[in-house]
Amino acid sequence: MKILIVGATGKTGLRLVTQLLAEGHSVTAIVRTAEKLPQNIRNHENLSITTSTILDMNYEDVIQHVENRDAIVSCLGHTVDFRGLFGHPRRLVSDSVHRLCQAVQTNNPSNPVKLLLMSSVGCRNSDAEEKISFAQLCVIGLLRLLVPPHSDNEKAANYLRTMIGQNHSYIEWAAIRPDDLIEDDEVTPYSIHSSPIRSIFNAGKTSRINVAHFMVQLITDTGTWSKWKGHMPVIYNDVTDS
Repeated sequence: MKILIVGATGKTGLRLVTQLLAEGHSVTAIVRTAEKLPQNIRNHENLSITTSTILDMNYEDVIQHVENRDAIVSCLGHTVDFRGLFGHPRRLVSDSVHRLCQAVQTNNPSNPVKLLLMSSVGCRNSDAEEKISFAQLCVIGLLRLLVPPHSDNEKAANYLRTMIGQNHSYIEWAAIRPDDLIEDDEVTPYSIHSSPIRSIFNAGKTSRINVAHFMVQLITDTGTWSKWKGHMPVIYNDVTDS
């Protein structure tokens, strides 16, 4: 399969690139700095690298990059420092997703393209009428006001949910919502849910390598995609006895 990944040098994006290449897929990565990719990945015969960003690229170049792709994955995120949290572009994720979707539609692909968005469990799926406590609602409201990346993530997911929707001719989508992200070197048992089963006051753990593994399943397994396309699945590591 041919897959385009933006945010490939991030901690989750790199895990995804590694797993896709290991399975023999053709991957194109759009990155700010190619040197952030390990040399063995950077020199892989099935990896093509473009040094830029979706927002900086000429629109004609974006159109070319999404052409003939089976899947497009956004693992974009804001850097966890003052500039990343409060600097520009404040709508890095949502504007990039919007531009990618526009480019796909311009190409009029014969088969729908899968678009995967790495989101967050803090982004509610209004289509599912998810209910949360008043206290949690207040915290999310504060995050929306005070932490621009949270609002950006919400806008990206809402764009897919409301503007692309469930029956688009050219795009099928899924927004993957991990809980508290952790590092692990191996894929471990995990579970997928249609809505959060924990609150932000009792967060679960989700390893980045498990998020990448689930994304690979969504891209490559027809049954998994059929179940979760048009949805915002939540992923948790399975809890094991210590």
